[in-house]
Amino acid sequence: MADEARVRDEICRIGESLYRRGYTVGTAGNISARLDDGFLITPTDACLGFLEASRLAKLDARGEQVSGDRASKTILLHRAIYNARRDAGGVVHTHSTNLVALTMLPDVNRADVLPPITPYHVMKVGHVPMIPYRRPGDPEVIDLVLAHAPKVRAVLLERLGPVVWNDSVSNACFALEELEETAKLWLMLHAHPPVGLDAAQIEEIKQTFKVEY
Repeated sequence: MADEARVRDEICRIGESLYRRGYTVGTAGNISARLDDGFLITPTDACLGFLEASRLAKLDARGEQVSGDRASKTILLHRAIYNARRDAGGVVHTHSTNLVALTMLPDVNRADVLPPITPYHVMKVGHVPMIPYRRPGDPEVIDLVLAHAPKVRAVLLERLGPVVWNDSVSNACFALEELEETAKLWLMLHAHPPVGLDAAQIEEIKQTFKVEY
């Protein structure tokens, strides 16, 4: 139970941090974590800035809720990601402003929304495909995300924002922050697009820091 208590506190801490810094607003966004005996996820319509550890929704390994407030409707997507990625320990979804704005640009590259303009984007995030718009909660999104999940660490939902996974909630959050900041840079420079890192520079990063891209 000590480990579950730590993860509950981590979700609340990360949620408050994202909310206070404007990465999400109102009741948008959700956070989940994998446990040994199931999953934790933020409740439906919960504000990430005011989460209570004891009220997080807990589900068993079959996806049946066993405690807490009613689970976010995105739990089906989160569980699908966990099933596809055994290395995933946490999933974070926000409606971050710059990333949502990026999805509405007519010239956005849907196969990979941001070029490798910074080394940390290569190291922490990698390639990010855009998922075509579907209404919030549409089950079709699951299949669209799963088509990419085994090969990437994040996707960008058109008009809704990023979904990022990593080995922990904290590391998923850090990757999401790097993704949002890269989008911010790209939008600032959109009138004069910077050249991305070249293949040799990317290979050096991959070899030095032992990352995939």
